[in-house]
Amino acid sequence: MKQDALVSVVMPAYNSEEFITAAIQSVKEQTYSNWELLVIDDASEDKTSAIVKELTREDHRIKLLRNEENQGAGISRNKGISQAKGAYIAFLDADDLWKPHKLQTQLEFMQKNEVSVCFSSYELISENGGKRSEIVQALPYVTYQKLLKSNYIGNLTGIYNASEIGKIYGPELRKRQDWGLWLTAVKIADPAKSIKEPLAVYRLRRNSVSGNKFEMLRYNFNIYNKVLGFGFFKSLRCMLMFLKEHFFVKRKQLKTI
Repeated sequence: MKQDALVSVVMPAYNSEEFITAAIQSVKEQTYSNWELLVIDDASEDKTSAIVKELTREDHRIKLLRNEENQGAGISRNKGISQAKGAYIAFLDADDLWKPHKLQTQLEFMQKNEVSVCFSSYELISENGGKRSEIVQALPYVTYQKLLKSNYIGNLTGIYNASEIGKIYGPELRKRQDWGLWLTAVKIADPAKSIKEPLAVYRLRRNSVSGNKFEMLRYNFNIYNKVLGFGFFKSLRCMLMFLKEHFFVKRKQLKTI
């Protein structure tokens, strides 16, 4: 594997003082060492910025960017992407974690198989870090048409080759913007391919958009209607397609280990 390829890791953060040290530590522990971590503090009101600033003194690969006003994860991620220098761009939220071999495993897989967009399975933990003995099993591959039905790429596992397909930005929405980003990336590099092994750990948070079903529906409609430009009635049809996929197909990905 080419060890000289720089990976840019984009991490939006808002009031994340409780979790961000562990998230950053999981990046620092990567067996693949040629990375930069761009933390975008979205006008946090707690000690998030101070914690990251201290960590930048310890490791020059960590960089802190700040928003003067809270703008949401989508705009924050895009800010990080705009500053990214890496050939590859990956994402990790400030409350999630990576397994130590995450980057190395994906880069080896992508280079060996000439893959431009890659993702993996991931484990679930509770908000306080308790293990749930559950994983979300990634599909072997995802086409653009499949991704239209639901977001099958866990953002904390996703990585794309920006040197091949260019920098891909997400829509500037408050929620579900990661789905919009992967729709754009997979439309260019169809299909995205996965690694079956869980390479990351997703923290289930209270009041998350995934936990609020009505909010999720509203934001998903915005992806179809505002981001993809589908008309109102086509967006409604897509929402019916999404509901079928979400409740009768996608739930099969959740496996007990």
